[in-house]
Amino acid sequence: MAYLTALTQGGTTWVPKFVQNIDITRCLGCGRCLKVCGRNVLHLQAVNDEFEFVDEDEEESERKVMTIIHPELCVGCQACSRICPKNCYTHAPQSLN
Repeated sequence: MAYLTALTQGGTTWVPKFVQNIDITRCLGCGRCLKVCGRNVLHLQAVNDEFEFVDEDEEESERKVMTIIHPELCVGCQACSRICPKNCYTHAPQSLN
């Protein structure tokens, strides 16, 4: 299977792996990944104790977890995954099919 490839500034070929999923049951909501992503891909979202998304102002909000709000803006750098202390992220290369 052929995948989308990119070049580094030095001319080395690499295969970007784009964010696919975040395991919200493992996410601490620490925001480290949000800080390293310069592409506006991620968003902190309030959840209740059953991991259902809720309005942030509602009393049933238990905590916040990271969500993928704009996957189309991901460049495949995986900085979010590398900084995540709970290994919540799943990434995959993009096939050319």
